Amino acid sequence: MHQGVLLRPAGTRWPGGDAPVVGTVPHVVEVVAPDGTVTPVPPASSPGPGAVAGEAAGFRATAWWSPPSATGRVDVRLDVEHRGGSERDACLRVRVLLPAAPQAPWWLVPGAFYGENRPVGCERAFPRFEVGADDPAGMVSDHWELRADRAATPAVLAWAGPGGVALLAPETTPLGMTGLGLAHDAATGVGSVHLTFPFREGPVSYTGSGTPAPAEVTTHRWAPGERVSLRFAVHPTGPDRHAYAAVLREEHERTRAGSPLAPWVGVDEAADLTAEGLHRWHYAEPGVLLETVGFDREVSGRDGLSVDRQAMHVGWVSGIPWAHALLAHARRRDRPDAGAAAARVIDVICDNLAPCGTFWGVWYAEHGWSQSWSHIKGALHSRTLAEAALFLARSLELGADVRAAHPGWEAALRSNLDAVVRRQRSDGNLGSAHHAQTGEVLSWEGAAGLTWVAALAEAERWDGADGARGAYLDAALRAGEYYAQFVDREFLHGAPEDVDLAPTSEDGYVAVMSYVALHRRTGDPRWLDLARRAADWMLTFRYSYNTRFPSGTMLERYGFATRGADNASPSNQHLHAYGLVCTAELAELSAALGDPWYAERAAETLACFRQMVARFDGDMNAYRGMTSERYYQTACFQPKGMLLTLSHAWTVGVLLLACEQVLARPGLLPDPV
Repeated sequence: MHQGVLLRPAGTRWPGGDAPVVGTVPHVVEVVAPDGTVTPVPPASSPGPGAVAGEAAGFRATAWWSPPSATGRVDVRLDVEHRGGSERDACLRVRVLLPAAPQAPWWLVPGAFYGENRPVGCERAFPRFEVGADDPAGMVSDHWELRADRAATPAVLAWAGPGGVALLAPETTPLGMTGLGLAHDAATGVGSVHLTFPFREGPVSYTGSGTPAPAEVTTHRWAPGERVSLRFAVHPTGPDRHAYAAVLREEHERTRAGSPLAPWVGVDEAADLTAEGLHRWHYAEPGVLLETVGFDREVSGRDGLSVDRQAMHVGWVSGIPWAHALLAHARRRDRPDAGAAAARVIDVICDNLAPCGTFWGVWYAEHGWSQSWSHIKGALHSRTLAEAALFLARSLELGADVRAAHPGWEAALRSNLDAVVRRQRSDGNLGSAHHAQTGEVLSWEGAAGLTWVAALAEAERWDGADGARGAYLDAALRAGEYYAQFVDREFLHGAPEDVDLAPTSEDGYVAVMSYVALHRRTGDPRWLDLARRAADWMLTFRYSYNTRFPSGTMLERYGFATRGADNASPSNQHLHAYGLVCTAELAELSAALGDPWYAERAAETLACFRQMVARFDGDMNAYRGMTSERYYQTACFQPKGMLLTLSHAWTVGVLLLACEQVLARPGLLPDPV
């Protein structure tokens, strides 16, 4: 016992005897001085079953390790006493060493760090792990420490050699906010993960800019004789990285009661509010949904020229998906004015295809149609085009009257799908960027093309003998096989236009939508399993707890509950509502699996974003029906607790979409607890 604690996976039979050691805890705890000097407290005695104790640097520490649960989780209580004669500033750190291995560990800090995190060649600058690297200015390092509120679940996980280890802790303890850390020594091949109480962040802090901020150091001032008890958990696993799904699910189920949901309005009212907001504030002539509208109309003026973004993407942050939601609402509520506006938006997009046969990327008030947000000249982004095509297909399924009234919609849908099928590579890749003029595929990198799978699979009406003759489904199947490698690697990336090849929550949404669509179309259990795995990965971005906001900030004053919100990405660290886009798919996945888990998590998200919807003009300094894009839950872009005072077409539209899906199918989601 005095050699430290050895961690082995539980519940698995291993050839040749005992499960292998997947981690070692060599010290009871480490004491970290403000300058970073580390003094280990080695195990010197065992005061009881499962306990290790030691003393160093004026601290006496005892760690009480519980027997593993049936799932392999080990709960630990760490009792620490400061025995020095004067006050001292210090942190405590619990470290797990991983087995030496020829390959660097695979890292996961849910919502905040994925493997290498930033792929080589990614245009966006944010923290990257690289073996032996030491380039803080470039945010490339072989060790990283993060504050816990960056994580959707306060945990750090790693896999190396024969298995993996998860460390889990409360976001905040009596010592302050927890820190989550990972490190690798290139000379020895040994990696480690650790928890720090309170947090340290380094080698630099990422605040949303390509220029990093200095490392952040917090400490606790220990009084003579002060005693503190900390609790955390350790979960050894086997070599399958997907073991994170069960670990995080168990943690969510343990802690969710302590993070209550707090929706302001019911689903019916949220639908009415957001439909009004989308139509009243975002719709503009010549038939567009303006991407952003300022809360403060005195500053921007009703024309919005000084604040509002006078632009419309065809999908993603504006365009057809949210016009579809408004059209569905207008039909249900018999709102011909809103329905006419929604149809006008879709008409404008469908009547103005790019020369290559797909939609354009963006409409700008000052110069009309143009490319996507891309550093590649002339590029149209696959995810944006495909999402527009998917919701165009869904709009055509709203009724025979819609199809009869809008023949141009069918022509535009066929043109888009035919164009991308022609460009499909032999291995199934559908391309991530397409040239607006020639249709040449400009980039095959990342998984943005996966979004086309959903559009192709749902275009069944147009795929028969009088249409594509099965070409759409065939292309979707081949693409589904190609993009499965990203799901299997637990690293989907490239979906949003604005963060290049970063891994994002949005990659998870489009994967879930696409693989659920393939399963719906074919019944093949392979697609159902990929949908499940993609949903598990997507849910790593979803907050399982309510973070504590600083007193007096807007989000603290309004009591904003973060459980159910998603961190946008390790590059864009703010909470957003885009996860509502796959509300129906998560419910469908739960039904197909006979497992309520995915529908429950979707219900949490719908409850979360029925907060902070302006219920009347002046509510939260906005106008009725407006919603924000960004809720700042950590130190990134803006101080924690702030709210971006811009309403976005997609944030209003995605909430409207989810509400309409639930209202159209009573019982689709359970009532979240």
